[in-house]
Amino acid sequence: MKLIVGLGNPGQVYAHNRHNIGFICLKYLARTWGIKLDKKQGKARTGRGEVAGTEVVLAGPQTYMNLSGESVGPLVRKFDIELDDLLVIHDDLDLPLGKIRISRGSSSGGHKGVGSIINALGSRDFPRLRIGIGRPLAPGGGHGEMIESDIVRYVLSDFTGAEEAVINPVIAVVGEAALCFLIEDISRVMNRYN
Repeated sequence: MKLIVGLGNPGQVYAHNRHNIGFICLKYLARTWGIKLDKKQGKARTGRGEVAGTEVVLAGPQTYMNLSGESVGPLVRKFDIELDDLLVIHDDLDLPLGKIRISRGSSSGGHKGVGSIINALGSRDFPRLRIGIGRPLAPGGGHGEMIESDIVRYVLSDFTGAEEAVINPVIAVVGEAALCFLIEDISRVMNRYN
């Protein structure tokens, strides 16, 4: 069995935020694979199905981003998931808009949701699919140092129309990578999509 978790904040007000790209991708997977996210387990909306001969649970934590570990930890234990069989999909400020990277064993990179999961699992040795949302421009239009409130405002704002034109095709690529994760070794997935 595999567990795929998309990170985001629950509630319609956050639905199209940059920070919610994990939820957006999770909903795409659910639609594409015919899995209903209609159960509440481990502080998450979940759905279960079989895809490409593999049993999979899709989960969207309902704890708010910074407490994602409070959901993911119990789900990993409930379904007896090996860390290599967990895929966490989330946004990444340090990747250019629309770029994806698959990694395993990396640090949280300052992402509080991922940090919460690392703390809950006691390990960072699980696969992650990061989707670039880019960094906001500093005051004056440059790429200088940003203060925390500017970053928070940026990640909690919606994609612009121009950004959506870049992100929408990437969601389908994330779907392909997630399918590959179900049937291939993670190192092959990384080789193919990085």
